[in-house]
Amino acid sequence: MRLLVLGGTEFVGRAVVDAALARDWQVTVFHRGQHEAPKGVSVLHGDRTAPGGLTALEEAEGDWDVVVDTWSSAPSAVLEAARLLADRAGRYVYVSSRSVHAWPMAPGLDEYGPLVEGAAADAGSTDYAHDKRGGELAAVAAFGEDRSLLARAGLILGPWENVGRLPWWLNRVARGGPVPAPGPRDLPLQYIDARDLAEWLLDASEKGLYGAYNLVSPPGHTTMGQLLDECVRVTGADAELRPLDEATIAAAGVEPWTDLPVWIPRGESHDAMHRADVSKALAAGLHCRPVAETVADTWAWLRSLDGEPPLRTVRSPTGLSPEQESALLPDS
Repeated sequence: MRLLVLGGTEFVGRAVVDAALARDWQVTVFHRGQHEAPKGVSVLHGDRTAPGGLTALEEAEGDWDVVVDTWSSAPSAVLEAARLLADRAGRYVYVSSRSVHAWPMAPGLDEYGPLVEGAAADAGSTDYAHDKRGGELAAVAAFGEDRSLLARAGLILGPWENVGRLPWWLNRVARGGPVPAPGPRDLPLQYIDARDLAEWLLDASEKGLYGAYNLVSPPGHTTMGQLLDECVRVTGADAELRPLDEATIAAAGVEPWTDLPVWIPRGESHDAMHRADVSKALAAGLHCRPVAETVADTWAWLRSLDGEPPLRTVRSPTGLSPEQESALLPDS
């Protein structure tokens, strides 16, 4: 198979490239050149947000069986690239998000739930939900419904993470001492390892699947307690997990998800993030590795780095400040 990845040097795009190379696929990556491309790929450089930024892609020889696009900003950039490639590629895989669904998302929501209104394929960047929905519309506008695969991911973890959620927990636990442990311990989590997402995307491309799929683990694949226990285990740290309830966290002015990555208390937001119906993807072959493997491999990757893990500059800082931690654990 001949694969073109728009990006391909960070997190999900990198996982897709690595998985494709392991299958002996012919891989081309198109990116800005800010990060080193994996060995074994053909490289095209360009900035899709700049005038003439797709020139290298337009002038490249050959065609591709599959295009994978992880773009999360202005839908117009997806539309421009997809239109350019519509006659040169077999299908377009757009890594979207479950955030394209209208709020609130009911527990058990599947791919056919209501979507955000007002998104447009040719729009500039507005907000994450509308940008991702607009990207979906752009892919379909250029490739048609039967050649477009819309992968609606939820929380994504694993090696090469450039958001900083699991890396923050691992680094905090590794420092040892009392560690805030938001609960309850049995709070169910739903996420996908970027490598499992990548493998499914390639399998689905080979099968010719199209349309929208929720791409996260089954609800309750792990729990908050299990995730933190694995962080302690793999780091070997002398860390003490201090259980905290929702009321204590709220009283300290600490925000779920951002200040305490991954964690969301039970309620509307937790239902939206951690209770999706993924039966369609499971029936289409989705496999999710154990949380122990995701945590261990992410820690191994972090330890291999020369310096701090890479973070996307468009993201807000993730994790507790020292002042917030002191407010949560005043006696430590």
